[in-house]
Amino acid sequence: MSLVEGVLFACTPVALRVPALTRLVGALARAADTIDEWHERARQRHRLATLDARMLADIGVTRAEALSEADRPFWQA
Repeated sequence: MSLVEGVLFACTPVALRVPALTRLVGALARAADTIDEWHERARQRHRLATLDARMLADIGVTRAEALSEADRPFWQA
């Protein structure tokens, strides 16, 4: 932020800045939700890779399918 932008921001009434802060808080919340989703996906894929043959058979997944899913990047659904 430049000096001029900083001065203009400081002179802007708080009532006009609230929507911007609300958007920022919303964006940060969505980012946190995305990171939580990625972490959970990575955890589940790691767990899938550790299942034994009997457990995989119980859920109808082959070892090759489990390893293929486990190798996918966490950001891919």
